[in-house]
Amino acid sequence: MKKTMISLAATALIFSACSNNEEDPDGNNVNNDNSNNQAANENETDYENGTDNNAETAADDFPVTITDDSGRDITLEEEPETLASLLPSTTEILFAIDAGDGLIGRSQNDNYPMEELEDIDIIGGMEIDAEMIISLEPDLLFIQDYHFFEYEDMLAEFEEAGIQYLVIEGIESFEATYDSIELIGEAVGRIDEATALTSEMQEEVAKLREQAEAVSEEDRQLVWTEVSPSPDIFTTGTGTFFHEMLEIINADNAAADHDGWVQLSEEEMVALTPDVIITTYGYYVEDAFDEVAERDGWQDIPAVENGEIHDIDNDTVSRPGPRLVEGVRQLGELIYPDVFN
Repeated sequence: MKKTMISLAATALIFSACSNNEEDPDGNNVNNDNSNNQAANENETDYENGTDNNAETAADDFPVTITDDSGRDITLEEEPETLASLLPSTTEILFAIDAGDGLIGRSQNDNYPMEELEDIDIIGGMEIDAEMIISLEPDLLFIQDYHFFEYEDMLAEFEEAGIQYLVIEGIESFEATYDSIELIGEAVGRIDEATALTSEMQEEVAKLREQAEAVSEEDRQLVWTEVSPSPDIFTTGTGTFFHEMLEIINADNAAADHDGWVQLSEEEMVALTPDVIITTYGYYVEDAFDEVAERDGWQDIPAVENGEIHDIDNDTVSRPGPRLVEGVRQLGELIYPDVFN
């Protein structure tokens, strides 16, 4: 069997910035903040304690025709029993909606819930192992639209092997995340669980918005975010999770005049004079605080003067899944401790 390996090196920068290991919007990250780690452990416990009470109902939902994010219509004749995922976000969602037991293949960037992932075959990461995927014969494969020429050849191999796949787009909003969770839930026969999960997330976000009303206009903080360290510093403008999260907690994005992921000059960054600086790369930089505080010319920035430089778990602020709510909460606690702690 011919083995097809698709190189994703071109996306490494974005991946590393976005995933907690945001190294890839879905990478492997280890947060140095003990409070963040504790929250992640609590969430992982919630995933582990899930039970499937709707197996018969799910079976009745099939056959089902679903339109994926690439616009393809696929028909699933029966509930898929074996699943493979090349997206860490989708993997998290599968466990959160009690479908993780069916996972037989996953990305090497998957890192949550880690204990459940240890014995699952790795089918790709920066490269996709089409031969491994075909050998596993999953009933349904979740894959991102990478827009590479070789990608089309690989998909043709899957179709020839009779493997159905669902394309999930890169997502940068809460609303799109809710839609993605429900799409995945429908595909695996867990629509009730998916709806319950999105409802819970929406309720938690609403509570955080209400809590943020205690932040007065006078106390609003201007926040600069860094998803990669010097010298190639990238930040997040509008149309990103970070921007939406800052809006939820009544903080202002210093890069709001820009759209998406952007790279500014150091002169432009310093001129923004943020009150708070949030980094997302503490898992691979020895000291993220000093990395920022010791830069030439940054000492007069209010955030540096006041020591308001904080690192956060990348996955919680970039990975489109259940832990986004935890990301909002963590940002609130770091930026407005008197309000959110």
